[in-house]
Amino acid sequence: MSGIVWFRRDLRLSDNPAFHESLAQGPVVAVFILPEEGAQSVAPGAAARWWLHHSLAALDAALRARGGRLILRRGEPLSTLRTLVRETGATRVSWNRLYDPHSVARDTAIKTALREDGLTVRSHNAALWFEPWQLTKHDGEPYRVFTPYWKAALRAGLPQDTLPAPERLPPPPIWPDSLPLARLDLEPRIPWDRAMRTLWQPGEAGAWAALQAFLPRIDAYHEQRDRMDRPGTSRLSPHLAFGEIGPRQILATLQGQLPHDPLDGQGSAHFLRELGWREFSFSLLHHFPHLPETPLDERFERLPWREDSAQLAAWQRGQTGIPIIDAALRELWTTGWMHNRARMLAASFLSKNLLIDWRAGERWFRDTLLDADWANNVQGWQWTAGCGADAAPYFRLFNPVLQARKFDPEGHYTRRWVPELAALPTRDIHAPWEASPAVRQAAGLVLGRDYPHPIVDLAITRERALAAFARLREPDRSPTP
Repeated sequence: MSGIVWFRRDLRLSDNPAFHESLAQGPVVAVFILPEEGAQSVAPGAAARWWLHHSLAALDAALRARGGRLILRRGEPLSTLRTLVRETGATRVSWNRLYDPHSVARDTAIKTALREDGLTVRSHNAALWFEPWQLTKHDGEPYRVFTPYWKAALRAGLPQDTLPAPERLPPPPIWPDSLPLARLDLEPRIPWDRAMRTLWQPGEAGAWAALQAFLPRIDAYHEQRDRMDRPGTSRLSPHLAFGEIGPRQILATLQGQLPHDPLDGQGSAHFLRELGWREFSFSLLHHFPHLPETPLDERFERLPWREDSAQLAAWQRGQTGIPIIDAALRELWTTGWMHNRARMLAASFLSKNLLIDWRAGERWFRDTLLDADWANNVQGWQWTAGCGADAAPYFRLFNPVLQARKFDPEGHYTRRWVPELAALPTRDIHAPWEASPAVRQAAGLVLGRDYPHPIVDLAITRERALAAFARLREPDRSPTP
């Protein structure tokens, strides 16, 4: 009898435990269901929808090369799965787990309902080394600081056993109908994704190509990862977010191809530690499911966040007048990705210099990042804003000019994304308002015409933020009900 494997953010055939286990029991019908708009609280953003379209096409091609195919449907997942069970005569349904609160509640209800229908239903871990509930402190409480969490993970041993992709797929007795991929309406209606098409290769093959391209640079990762002007990072994050590759596969590859234990090399150990931060984010979201809406440090609910739509829009468009911030936001809009150091600077500027609620920034990133992952995105924003687990101290405000001079010292990153400043000498490119009138004239730059004046004074807004954060440390004297 055939089985149904419900693909979500596990868009690969190798090391896919739900697919592998179901296939061992007989033919499999691979299914992807796009819920209708409004039916899910964590709907993919515009950039992620573009990636999803091309990743689904790649998955379908991989299945067809082995004698299978990907069935596409739209609708409410439980009723759609029940329809597919009737159409195929399937006796089992499998999927790999998602961990956001909405998906957990939905999947639990679906599992109960399908079992009551008489089906065998199994879920698996394809995305993480450890389930989010596995690593806790001795008293059973979750870790809220990353370093002890990572030490616990290393003590437990990072899993690296992987499952091979099948060579051939036996056909099920019945192939159900499938929607054409275009009917999912995932691609944008305007061609803002032009650069994405040239810079990225969605799909499992693209994930492996990205990993192989990164391996020759991994030993220098700890030194180069913060340089925004150099290709020092892996660029694996979108592939991880869509499950086109998993951390077990990455570790197994490093073990097999590096001349040393990856946990002993400085660069590779630092890279694996970053994957550990991803695991930590999933653990936090599991133990504190309110994180997307509420800061872990609840004192920050008392912070007088400013509502300034004009400044928020300037930040989103990369028109703040602070070159490194504008470069970061323009890179995001053009490529669907932003360098990790740039993410911290952009988030710090919004939440601290502008004092705009970190949740506004998190929503923008979720809509524009190809690698938008709720756990990572929320945790990263709370960390930078100072209100999350293991957060940057409230008094740490990144100075974007100093950071740019340190991590984009020749201005290559800034010149690429803010070309109106390209003719400025390097000493002035990160703070064009400090350049002499003669230097600006020689560069053909008129502030306020060719490039905006800074929308805020960095020194004044730093002091404003420090004062606001300091007040949070005072006892809450609001009257109790």
